Amino acid sequence: MAGSGDPEFSLMCFPFQSVVDDWIEAYKHDRDTTLLDLINFFIQCSGCKGAVSGEMFRHMQNSEIIRKMTEEFDEDSGDYPLTLSGPQWKKFRINFCDFIAVLVRQCQYSIIYDEYMMDTIISLLTGLSDSQVRAFRHTSTLAAMKLMTALVNVALNLSINMDNTQRQYEAERNKVIAKRANDRLELLLQKRKELQENQDEIENMMNAIFKGVFVHRYRDAIAEIRAICIEEIGVWMKLYSDAFLNDSYLKYVGWTMHDKQGEVRLKCLTALQGLFYNRELSTRLELFTSRFKDRIVSMTLDKEYDVAVQAIKLLTLVLQSSDEVLTAEDCESVYHLVYSAHRPIAVAAGEFLFKKLFSHRGPEEDGLPRRGRQSLNGSLIKTTVFFFLESELHEHGAYLVDSLWECASELLKDWETMISLLLDEPMPGEEALNDRQETALVEIMLCAIRQACECHPPVGRGTGKRVLTAKEKKTQLDDRTRVTEMFAVALPLLLAKYCVDIDKVTNLLQIPKFFDLDIYTTGRLEKHLDALLRQIWEVVDKHTDTEVLEACSTTCHYLCNEEFTIFNRVDIARSQLLDELVDKFNRLLEDFLQEGEEPDEDDAYQVLSTLKKITTFHNAHDLTKWDLFTSNYRLLNTGLQNGDMPEQIVVHAMQCTHYIILWHLAKVSDGTSVKGDMVTLRKQMRAFCLMCQRYINTINNAVKEQAFTILCDLLLIFSHQIMSSGREQLESLVYTPDSSLQAELLNFILDHVFIDQDDDNSTDGQQDDEASKIEALHKRRNLLAAYCKLIIYNVVEINTGADIFKQYMRYYNDYGDIIKETMSKTRQIDKIQCAKTLILSLQKLFNEMLSELGFNFDRSSSAFCGIKELARRFSLTFGLDQLKTREAIAMLHKDGIEFAFKEPSPQGEGSPPLNLAFLDILSEFSSKLIRQDKRTVHMYLERFMTFQMALQREDCWLPLISYRNSLQAGADDDTMSVISGISSRGSTVRSKKSKPATASKRKLPEGEHFWCSLQNVQTPVMMHSPHLTSTVLRDPKKMRPEDKQHPHQPVPPQQQHSTLNCFWPNFEPIKSLTKSSLLTCYVFVTRHSRRGSGLMEDDEEPIVEDVMMSSEDRLEDINEGMDFDTMDIDLPASKNRRERTELKPDYFDPSSIMDDSVGVFHSL
Repeated sequence: MAGSGDPEFSLMCFPFQSVVDDWIEAYKHDRDTTLLDLINFFIQCSGCKGAVSGEMFRHMQNSEIIRKMTEEFDEDSGDYPLTLSGPQWKKFRINFCDFIAVLVRQCQYSIIYDEYMMDTIISLLTGLSDSQVRAFRHTSTLAAMKLMTALVNVALNLSINMDNTQRQYEAERNKVIAKRANDRLELLLQKRKELQENQDEIENMMNAIFKGVFVHRYRDAIAEIRAICIEEIGVWMKLYSDAFLNDSYLKYVGWTMHDKQGEVRLKCLTALQGLFYNRELSTRLELFTSRFKDRIVSMTLDKEYDVAVQAIKLLTLVLQSSDEVLTAEDCESVYHLVYSAHRPIAVAAGEFLFKKLFSHRGPEEDGLPRRGRQSLNGSLIKTTVFFFLESELHEHGAYLVDSLWECASELLKDWETMISLLLDEPMPGEEALNDRQETALVEIMLCAIRQACECHPPVGRGTGKRVLTAKEKKTQLDDRTRVTEMFAVALPLLLAKYCVDIDKVTNLLQIPKFFDLDIYTTGRLEKHLDALLRQIWEVVDKHTDTEVLEACSTTCHYLCNEEFTIFNRVDIARSQLLDELVDKFNRLLEDFLQEGEEPDEDDAYQVLSTLKKITTFHNAHDLTKWDLFTSNYRLLNTGLQNGDMPEQIVVHAMQCTHYIILWHLAKVSDGTSVKGDMVTLRKQMRAFCLMCQRYINTINNAVKEQAFTILCDLLLIFSHQIMSSGREQLESLVYTPDSSLQAELLNFILDHVFIDQDDDNSTDGQQDDEASKIEALHKRRNLLAAYCKLIIYNVVEINTGADIFKQYMRYYNDYGDIIKETMSKTRQIDKIQCAKTLILSLQKLFNEMLSELGFNFDRSSSAFCGIKELARRFSLTFGLDQLKTREAIAMLHKDGIEFAFKEPSPQGEGSPPLNLAFLDILSEFSSKLIRQDKRTVHMYLERFMTFQMALQREDCWLPLISYRNSLQAGADDDTMSVISGISSRGSTVRSKKSKPATASKRKLPEGEHFWCSLQNVQTPVMMHSPHLTSTVLRDPKKMRPEDKQHPHQPVPPQQQHSTLNCFWPNFEPIKSLTKSSLLTCYVFVTRHSRRGSGLMEDDEEPIVEDVMMSSEDRLEDINEGMDFDTMDIDLPASKNRRERTELKPDYFDPSSIMDDSVGVFHSL
């Protein structure tokens, strides 16, 4: 160590084996100097730049040395080597630990027994571990724990040598006297005595470290230090179980499982896993397990996912060691975690489930076949089905399969046995699966096929698809081939058996999408393909359920792929099926529409079922060659005229017509259509839109909602954006809704979406059901989203969104996210128009309030406060960048001012205008104006005021007063928020040190014009009193020539325009005004006294009782039954050891441990 330089650099760069050897040689010649190097090594590895001199080492106590070294620390920095990040510092930590292990290993035969080196090191590390300096405490604790681990290895070797020596001694002594070697006996006896003395020395050293360091630091305030202690005690118990694996040491691990930091709890679990993994050691943990089992079970629900995973793995090891430890309730608490969204937890729970339910084989199962119904897998698959049903989470079969996949993939991929369980008849005496169990088995079988062919977890687990390795890709291809070969034959048989069962058929029909379709040809399985197509035909003929029909349509779409040779065969079968459906529909429709009397229910059902099948297939297949538009349009027109058409027929007819138009549009867009198709499509589309518009005004809710949704989709599809991406040839298809249609769509939203939950009758009297309420809410959200898309894509006027935006606060919980996103998107389209829409929505709410409360309303009423709060929310949506929203905010104030003075007072002259209180609402947006714009808006406000208005101070004029105050450009009101009509300058404070704009900054021109539209704006003529401009309040000498007129003389209209124009400067972007210069309008200068994270800290931070188990009642409960007198190495200290007595108080007395649980921290 001498001359080794920086120890941190040495540990990261040089081989420390040679360093240790050199140090040992130097120690033999000059132990004081060499030991001083070792002391400085530990000091400097803590990050301290100081060094212990020879003078200090000879004349100062350890406490004085540590106090001196503490003064050498840079207290402004909290970093030290063990806390630094990076690969080099990680390597430093590893080498630091290895160095201590090598040092003890190289010294184990001589130096560590000289009663000098180890005493000095232990005394130093014990003192440093008691320091308030975290770097000292952390580094010395790590060193002491690693030193203890190295001594445990030495003690273990000594114990082995003693056992060997004892056996040799006994063997020699048992020989006959003639053959007994007395010299050898004396030598063995002397060797055993030396080993015993050495072991006593090592045990005393370990006791000194354990009682002087571990007992204090396992409950340190720093989690990293506590984790080090628990990690190392787990190593000791595993290495030297005879000495450490007893309740006196295990109790520390049990107590620390209640630690408040997850990393410490994690170390406890990993330490216990190492013990339970060894069956010989696990048998000695019975008392510990009985005491702390409940805590381990509860940790499976730990908030830290890593802790929960390790807790489940520990319980799996406990389960393997003994079946009787965990009760049924304990196991059930782990079972349900197989459905967890966190995949590592679910996989760990799946392994626990597999070990519990599937790993026990009876002697009668050894002779069972490997595959088939009577195989061992057959019974295990049944067990899986029973568990799936008992868990009552039937819709989560994919999650169960994914949880079991890593430990039971061979079982889950035994599709041959699953098919046998479904198709084969049960053997005599065997209990057959009931219908519910067969349904569950089909679902599990489908999920296993999906997992094997897609190789990624279900939705909700994992972050996405990962890149497969070459081995995984090969396994995937092999599994897909097996699935195709097996189910190409079995699937038609399964469909034939369960043809009438909706759930089973729906799942079975999803299997073909995982097929390798080439195998139908290469494996000569065409006859099985024909059988599958026939079964699909049978299913379509027998079922009207939407899910079953969609599964049939999807399967046909996958099989009918032009890339495979089976395309022609499947296409013919599909065409035959659709020909029969269309012919049947046309025939039934003629009879249905020609009846003069009310349609028969049977006929209506036949029409509905056939139309439903055609609509479902039309979603995935192009049926334009059958010309279904005419028949569907005729059906819709008849229903509109007569008004007695069943709602489901109308709903599916509209959906089918919608698909017809979309498929027609796809052909026209691809250029595969013939001449005249575009004209036909245009006529059909417009006729259908008009038909949907008429259906919106019908009585039936389901029909109206379907018509509205389809109409919104068509308006969006055939909007001006249809010409994007080089499709200008589709310009003739653009359909723009007129004002009447826009009004009808908006009224529909207001009548059917913004309603109270109790007013919604769409669930036919089932509104009390919570599920029905949720479903109805989702339906209304879809309707609102469909209309908001029209606003976002500029299909309808943006200002129609005012009636939507005004509902933001009232229906925030139901539609707040949709409305907020709509506002954001409209602002991206047109900032100014969006701002005008927001102010329009506030004006609408204000007018509604006036009509309800009258013009003498109370401004503290809930209605007015609600509008004001909505304005505040709207203001927040503009963000902090005032330059981006400058024009929009200014236009918002302009419209608000005009609205406030638009209507005269109903009480006559001298009273405030009817809408004057709206200025109180408008003031919520004043903080979004930059200083120059505030002055300009204030000038514009004065154009609407009379001389008498400026002098009014009554309460009814407070909105005007507060709004004017909010527009002042002074130092304190740039970020003012006006509350309840009273100027509140104290709400926000600007720094008095903020610098004014310098002369070098380009000032905003006041003589230029901003809004060209203002040149033609007529000031609302509603005041009989003369106008008052801001010039009245100025010195007449400073008035401009055009302002020098009688204060009571009204301004001529021409001059009104001229004066108004000069009050609106041109707000073109000014490059010289940077964003940072404008941010000073609302940035607060706050001084914070920055406090560095110093090294000096108290470690008395209390660890909560529930975490560290420090309450007396809890400790008494834990200590009950614990044997505190089983310490194997608690030996008395040697009296000739320097400072050994102060290192070894009797901390193993349970009363002293509990009494000192608080006092120890105060003494640190």
